[in-house]
Order: sequence, then structure tokens, then C-alpha cells
Amino acid sequence: MKEKGRGSVSAQRLLIQIRLPKEHWAGIVTREHPHLVLRVVEHMPLPKGQGSVLVEIVGIDSNIIRETLNVIDSIDEYTILEEFDTGVEALLHIGKGGGGFLRPLMESEAVPKTPFEVRDGWVEWDLIVDQSHARLLVSKLKEENITHRILGFGHTANHRLLTVRQREVFDRAVLEGYYETPRRITLTNLAGLLSVSKSTLCEMIHLIEKHIIEEFADSIRHQSPKEESH
Repeated sequence: MKEKGRGSVSAQRLLIQIRLPKEHWAGIVTREHPHLVLRVVEHMPLPKGQGSVLVEIVGIDSNIIRETLNVIDSIDEYTILEEFDTGVEALLHIGKGGGGFLRPLMESEAVPKTPFEVRDGWVEWDLIVDQSHARLLVSKLKEENITHRILGFGHTANHRLLTVRQREVFDRAVLEGYYETPRRITLTNLAGLLSVSKSTLCEMIHLIEKHIIEEFADSIRHQSPKEESH
């Protein structure tokens, strides 16, 4: 007798850009300062738009960042964890109605990978979903009139190997000689040029290298065969 069970579901990668609603806290911050980058490092979503989020906000003076966060009603409180020349790392507690995870995401059970970035009210999410949940997400976005752009979908979708920020970090690291032997720049000095903390840059470079290795691992193995044992 065959056991009852669900058939296998094929997960696929969905890369999507979404225009955050005007009332969303991250939309407010980045629209008010369109030249800055708000990077969500970790998040803990709760119902009704609430949650906690670890962010990096870079591109403007830290005092201006504080002034901006202070006047957003949906940010109940925040703690500055680290401060550098043109930015901060902060832990935010988002109150009811603050935006948090958009309802279409919650209803379609789609969870974006972290870290992700918000620029000028636009967020780019990398999601692993099956086809039915992808359709549900897009349907819910349309129902709520949330502007969105699908950048790629499929098993081998034309996804971006690196995010915009990761590409920026990679290009600067190469330009400054971080990958040369011996290195022409230290991690600390590179972090200063990119206006991020040393620990954050270390994590970003680790992720960049991980993505590149995973993407080209098979090609490397193919072009560098093992020596046959005798």
C-alpha cells in the first residue's frame, strides 16, 4: 500500500524589485535621502508590520541618520551599535503598521535572503519559492497595487551573481589591490574607503567569495582535474 504524501515541489529562484509603500519605514528613510544605502543584515518579522531589524545605513552623516529615525513614528526605538564616518549600524524596533514584511510576502510564505538593500524606496529581494508561491506573491502585489519588477525566475534564471552593493565592494577591492599578493590595502583601510565597519566588510567579502566559488566551482574542477592515482 502506497503512503499518502505530497509530491515533490521544485523550488526556484525569484529575483524581484519592489517599490515600498509610502508608509513603510525603510521607504521613508531612503526616499528622504535617495543617495544613501540601507542594508538589512538580519530581520525578525512579526504580525501587523512589526518586527526587529539589524541595519546598516551608509552614505550620510550619522547625526542626520539619527534625526531621520527620530521622526519616523513607526520606529518605536533604536540602538546605534556602531558608528563610522558616513553611516551607522543600528538595531531598530518597528511598531505596528511600520511596514516590516509586506503582507503579500507573509501571505505567500516568501522569505527574502539577507542581506538585502533598499535604495530610494526600492528594495531588491532574492527569494527561493516554488511556482505556486511565486504566482501567489505576484498576485498579492497586484491586488495591493504595489509596483514591482521581476528580474529573473527559474532554476537557472538570469540572476545576478552579486548584488549592486556587493559588485561595488568587489570592484573597489580589486581596484585597491586587496586581492594582490602582497595586498596593497588592508581590510581596515578598505572598510574606511567603503564607509562600513571592518566586521561588516569581512562578512560581505566572505559572501562575495562564496557566491563566486559556488558559481564557478564546477568549471574550476573541470579545468583542473585531479592527478590520477596509480
